[in-house]
Amino acid sequence: MSAQHTSHGHGAGIVYMLVAMFLFTANDAIGKWMVATYPVGQLISLRSLAALVVLSFILWRKQGDLWLSLKERPVIQILRIGFVVAEVGCFYAAVRYLPLADVFMFYLASPLFLTVFSVIILKEHVGLRRWVAVLVGLVGVVLVFPPSEDALSAPALIALAGSMSLALMLTLTRMLRRTDGITLITVQTIGVAIFGGVTIPFAWVTPNLMDLSLLCLLGFVATLAHFLMNKSVSVAPSAVVAPFQYTSIVWAIAFGYLVWGDFPTQRALFGAAFIIGAGLIVLYSERKVSNASISRLLKE
Repeated sequence: MSAQHTSHGHGAGIVYMLVAMFLFTANDAIGKWMVATYPVGQLISLRSLAALVVLSFILWRKQGDLWLSLKERPVIQILRIGFVVAEVGCFYAAVRYLPLADVFMFYLASPLFLTVFSVIILKEHVGLRRWVAVLVGLVGVVLVFPPSEDALSAPALIALAGSMSLALMLTLTRMLRRTDGITLITVQTIGVAIFGGVTIPFAWVTPNLMDLSLLCLLGFVATLAHFLMNKSVSVAPSAVVAPFQYTSIVWAIAFGYLVWGDFPTQRALFGAAFIIGAGLIVLYSERKVSNASISRLLKE
């Protein structure tokens, strides 16, 4: 492969990731606006049903057998769905009370929790550099939300639980490498729709036509963003495009300021820098491990 072709692939991958992060953040901003009026369960149910319309069409085009794919480690699949439900539910519950950027800062710590869970659940070996990154990232979390009575409020703890749930979901995803990505997304979307649907009889606010359109738009945009993110890592190495996921915090700050007048404190921004730096250390370490493994295979 020529250097020019490789460079083009990397550039395209970066653009896909940048657009995906913008769409994810814009989608979450719409969700924050909607969750001020509508219950979390209703929001995630309608969002998921709209997403399933798109996903069903994709599965039909691929001629995929959804239920056959679910035969791979069904218990892990069910646990993963549970953590997806927890992650999505916690996110929308948290942004109902906290600024969008603050919740995003918590979620930026998920790669650090992923490192810890990889050791506990997957029994992976983690070097000193990655453990240092975890500690640096935790310092960042404390800077974003210092240990005080306000920081230990329910919304902050919910955001932290959501970040951990995301890390656990990603950990279990690594145990399902043989299951098609579209299948995993479809199944988790069904799970979220069912959970949200169960809560609807207890909390329902009839939306007007505009709000119903926005609630459905959440599902369509999220699906498009997932597609672009997957496209990004398919045309360029993960180590190249993954750092650009952190641009989401820039968009979160922008939307928070423009729509709600929220702006993170200097301390919170400093903490976000710690978290992002720690995440980049983890990415760099994983890249070195991957390159070393490839070198060993070539020598054998």
